[in-house]
Amino acid sequence: MGLFKDKGRVYKPVDKVNLGPDSDEYYLRANVTAPRTAGFLIKIFVWVLESRIFGTLVVYLLKKSNLLHKHVSYAEIEEPPIFVPAHQPEDLKEQEVTFIKPNLSPLEQVGEVLDCLPPVPEFTVGKQAFGFRHWTIRDYSRAYSSGETTPLKVAEKFVYAVRESCSPHLQMAFFIDYNVEDILRQATVSTLRYKEGKPISVLDGVLIAVKDEIDCMPYPTTGGTKWLHKCRPCPGDACCIKHLRSCGAILVGKTNMHELGVGTTGINPNYGAARNPYDRNRVCGGSSSGSAAVVGAGLCPVTLGVDGGGSVRMPAALCGVVGFKPTFGRLSHSGVLPLNWTVGMLGVLSGTVEDALIIYAAISGHMSPNQTTNLLPSICFPVLKSTKSLSNIKMAKYNKWFNDCNDDIRISCNQALDQLNKHYGWKTVEVTIPEIEEMRLAHYSTIASECSDSLSSLLEKTNPSEQGWEARLALRVYSSFTSREYLNAQRLRSRQMYFHKEIFKRADVIVTPTTGVTAYPIRNDAVKYGELDYINGAAMVRFQIAGNFLGLPAITVKVGYDKHGMPIGLQFIGRPWSEATLLHLAYALEGLCSKNYKKPQIYFDLLRKA
Repeated sequence: MGLFKDKGRVYKPVDKVNLGPDSDEYYLRANVTAPRTAGFLIKIFVWVLESRIFGTLVVYLLKKSNLLHKHVSYAEIEEPPIFVPAHQPEDLKEQEVTFIKPNLSPLEQVGEVLDCLPPVPEFTVGKQAFGFRHWTIRDYSRAYSSGETTPLKVAEKFVYAVRESCSPHLQMAFFIDYNVEDILRQATVSTLRYKEGKPISVLDGVLIAVKDEIDCMPYPTTGGTKWLHKCRPCPGDACCIKHLRSCGAILVGKTNMHELGVGTTGINPNYGAARNPYDRNRVCGGSSSGSAAVVGAGLCPVTLGVDGGGSVRMPAALCGVVGFKPTFGRLSHSGVLPLNWTVGMLGVLSGTVEDALIIYAAISGHMSPNQTTNLLPSICFPVLKSTKSLSNIKMAKYNKWFNDCNDDIRISCNQALDQLNKHYGWKTVEVTIPEIEEMRLAHYSTIASECSDSLSSLLEKTNPSEQGWEARLALRVYSSFTSREYLNAQRLRSRQMYFHKEIFKRADVIVTPTTGVTAYPIRNDAVKYGELDYINGAAMVRFQIAGNFLGLPAITVKVGYDKHGMPIGLQFIGRPWSEATLLHLAYALEGLCSKNYKKPQIYFDLLRKA
């Protein structure tokens, strides 16, 4: 395609870019021109892309029309590339935290975090005077310890609820796989421990599901496909799963996900479209779709997901739950499919911020032998039982970016910021974050290149007919990226790491909506073959990319609902290693908004008394 080479953008040096509110930097809105394609049309599109004659030309035109050539492929960028978003340890001087001794076991870390939490409140799920609240890990533990119920009874209710969710009138498609015998076996052993007065920890008997991108015995790891597990057998539990088991948690199965994590809807033709608990006719978001929906529907207080382009935070926001992604390198990725190794990160989805913190305590630290720990700062937990709020918090806000969402989201998120200012005195600081859309294009180039490379040897062992049509389409585009495009994407990563480091000199966190749109309807023509909807997809990931591309910690909390009753999330993006501050801010925000929380339409109350 050298004859058709486009003229690329010439980027000014980073130290010449004004990051202040008076900056004249142009905010480039997403210029997505690919039409929505679904049903039989997506098959035709795949056939064209895979053809030797027309495929290369069509991919070239897609990149050109979506400005990828201008801003990435043929751009001139003087900064050297940064290939991994690793961050040096630094003394953050976080407020109201407790530092954890090194080399504590997961069990000991969970014990330490309990000392940071306030007493368990007396609460009835769905009691309108207090708003709706999900049952928490400590609610389950208290119910077990008091004898109100047992892990076995809860597990039996869980199995019944999952079967109900699969019934013809619901078809929620929460799970790819679950093993009733294994679930009841774990629950029986946990029940015996409580009967003997010897529970392992607060997590003993708590049901936890995991995205089918994480190794967890006795299940194959499919990545949402029908073929991947045939080429890559599951060798054993992932590191994070081992930690949870050591605390007594019950692992209940593999949640549905967008096939290979290549989309934002959660519609998987292989295992069904995961449906939103607030409206089963709307999407969950992807790719950790089932993980978000399972928590939203009350089947588990927490689940694990993997976040490569907002894949934890996006579905969490759409399903009205908490989504938390720590700093790159904070959690062990041993046993997680390496689909995109510099942007994909393990994350937690939960009904409350408190539960996200408990799971974070259980799975952080204790890296596998092939992962270095000498660059990791000490772990600390936020002291949430303190009545003293964090003081002098500054939240960086780029108004042009913040407001690039629908009206319901913009209004709801601004109201949440007003509440934080009124109740805690936290201030918003206006800044300019340059090249937001350019960063999205660079992230897409990166995740596409890494995914294509990681799967190349496996794809050689499978027939294309075993792959979903949407996945085939994505993989065809992914395989088109050149070394020049990948290198330029990493040069843009270098620029963004510089910009964000400078912004964090002025503020503690960056605040944004979590998504640009709320959950939209599942259309019938997408269920069988999937869909290509890059316009909604770009809106979904608009505020997600910095967390992945730059390895920054981020968390989303529900702050309201749109006119259709669908949840809206607000996101905090933190400086590296500031998980404790993020969790503290999210906890405070949750406390202000929770009185207005609403129960999802599809909800299973596993602690309800018979």
